[in-house]
This record gives sequence, structure tokens and C-alpha cells, in this order.
Amino acid sequence: MTLIQRIGYYLGGFSLGLIILAFFLNGKKVSCSYGPDARVLKNIRLKKLMYAEGVSSQLSDYKLDSTAVNYILKKGNINFSESNVRQKPCGMYVVEGDYKNQDIRVTIENCDSIATITQLSIDYP
Repeated sequence: MTLIQRIGYYLGGFSLGLIILAFFLNGKKVSCSYGPDARVLKNIRLKKLMYAEGVSSQLSDYKLDSTAVNYILKKGNINFSESNVRQKPCGMYVVEGDYKNQDIRVTIENCDSIATITQLSIDYP
């Protein structure tokens, strides 16, 4: 068997495998969240999201709604140096992100079944 035939068989099998994967994974909500940021943010998004007492009023003061918070939880970055992930019973995470030219910083208490937003701050550039 020559090298050209081997490459042909390889590419044929590889393309067949891609077609089969595309067929089975079509329409599925498949995500590849392997990084630490992505895993924690996905964990927080899957839980019931609660707001602390002052956070709801801060959102209305800044003329924001829960869409901004959901956007930060989807596209933001976790600042692990300021987070306290080993805190008992619930870890504290600081999530930072940009929404409509505003730097938003959210502190979240991540418990087993509920994620509570405890602090919110906005910096205008």
C-alpha cells in the first residue's frame, strides 16, 4: 500500500467520522467548558439566581436589569485572586465583565443549589 493510498483511507475515515458527529450532535446543546472560568460560570448559571437586599436597588439605580447580570455570567471572567473559593459553606466568586461600555463587577456566593449576588459595582470608562 503506497503512502497516497494510506492518506486517502485516512482522510476518508476522518471525513466519515466528522459527518457522523455532525449528524448526532446536530441540534444538541453541547458545550466544551474545560477551563476553570467556564466551568464555574456554567455552574453558577445552572442554579437559581438570587439577589441580596441592596443589589436589586443598585440595578435600578444604574438603570440595568437582570439581562446585564446574565450577560456578565455568560461572557465575564472570574477574578480568582480576589475570590474566596474555599469558603465554607459557600464559595465567593468575583466576576468581572463589560456590558454596554460599563465595567461591571459582581460578587457571587455560590452554594449547592442557589447562587446569590451579594455585591454589584459599576465603573464607567
